[in-house]
Amino acid sequence: MTTFTDLGIASDIVDALAGKGIIDAFPIQEQTIPLALTGQDIIGQAKTGTGKTFGFGLPLIQRLGDDPEHGVKALVVVPTRELCVQVTEDLELATSNRPTKIVSIYGGKAYEGQIEQLKAGAQIVVGTPGRLIDLANQRLLSLADVREVVLDEADKMLDLGFLADIEKIFSKVPAVRHTMLFSATMPGPIVALARRFMSKPIHIRATDPDEGLTQANIKHLVYRAHSLDKDEVISRILQADGRGKTVIFTRTKRAAAKLVEELNDRGFNAAAVHGDLNQDQRERAMAAFKAGKKDILIATDVAARGIDVDDVTHVINHTIPDDDKTYLHRAGRTGRAGKTGIAVTFVDWDDLHKWALINRALEFGQPEPTETYSSSPHLYTDLDIPAGTKGRLKPAAPAASATRSSTAGRTEGDAERAPRSRNRRRTRNGVPAGDGQAVETSGQTSKDASEKAAGTGTHDGKGKEHHDGNAAPRRRRRRRGGSSGGGQTAAPAAPQG
Repeated sequence: MTTFTDLGIASDIVDALAGKGIIDAFPIQEQTIPLALTGQDIIGQAKTGTGKTFGFGLPLIQRLGDDPEHGVKALVVVPTRELCVQVTEDLELATSNRPTKIVSIYGGKAYEGQIEQLKAGAQIVVGTPGRLIDLANQRLLSLADVREVVLDEADKMLDLGFLADIEKIFSKVPAVRHTMLFSATMPGPIVALARRFMSKPIHIRATDPDEGLTQANIKHLVYRAHSLDKDEVISRILQADGRGKTVIFTRTKRAAAKLVEELNDRGFNAAAVHGDLNQDQRERAMAAFKAGKKDILIATDVAARGIDVDDVTHVINHTIPDDDKTYLHRAGRTGRAGKTGIAVTFVDWDDLHKWALINRALEFGQPEPTETYSSSPHLYTDLDIPAGTKGRLKPAAPAASATRSSTAGRTEGDAERAPRSRNRRRTRNGVPAGDGQAVETSGQTSKDASEKAAGTGTHDGKGKEHHDGNAAPRRRRRRRGGSSGGGQTAAPAAPQG
């Protein structure tokens, strides 16, 4: 195997990578690094997961020097926020033994932190087109001294409508520069972009051998499943022998949110990444997945562009992708770095025509997806699911019992409070009806209530007073005009016992 030292990478960078177990170079790196180190413009055709970030990142870092001057000298443009974070992390790893600083510039995060890093002299900017142009227009980001430019996943930028933004960015960087462009496919507009903004680029194609190897490492299973049974089928697949980190793709944000709630309710450890979450939530979910705190990630296509995790064992397409390119991108989250993986795709009745196109384009030789239910024997054998597996890890009974107990507790509490609230409402001439306890009413103290209660008693003609209900007898003297009311002094009650 070829090492990074063999390719001419500096020892401090090699050591930084070796500290994370990255020693041998991938094919795309073997082909791009020596040329990029000389300043040759490069078009690299390779899909995500083949190691292209280090293919352009290591030469870029090395060409800036051991201790580059402050200010932006290199620009890496990426289509999505997640990929921006991923590329930044890779470059930070490679520069961990030198003072070079990298800043991520993308939307969904506060401007202040990004601006502070720029003012502090960051030399490498990794950013998405919109926020880059925004900061450049505000003169908070200067691209006048940039001498290294990388366009990563150019075809995705084309799909997302960023082509005009890319042209604006190129208008802000010097005409003389080193440029590298990477793309999984080469549609006409990307070729035209390369011709316009690159100088005699060399086209390096690393997709054929690598993609063939990747496909051989992935077991593809295609099922026609009923929409109401999908969650149960997925839950059983998640209990397959050897199942590690798993990515589940959904077509919509709503489906992703619903599925993560369902799986967590069934006892699985799932997180979601989709457009309805704010950027901090998406980054926390992605970080938890990479760190292994969550072993299931549910994602929509755009949000998943930054999933660069080597130990994903299963990819599940909850809904079929729209075309063969998207299928390859999704399936490519597993079987990375030469490891094996499994890709499971569910095809709804209405989407059979989409599968026919994907099957034809990728030559799977499976025009009819296998009709599959959660109880189908072939599901268990295809995916090594233990016999008798059901789609719930968390037993339902304790949860229901806890709910009933909680409800019962609230009911008992309400029952205890209810008489007090009724006593406050039900009074007779100001005296609480029932137990005779003094109860404060609005604008009236207990003392007032006692006095009123005393005044409403009836006499038997012998100076003795009969109190309504069980109210306690009055023990203090009540004087009218200096004499005790009723002409008698009430004797204090005899002590008890």
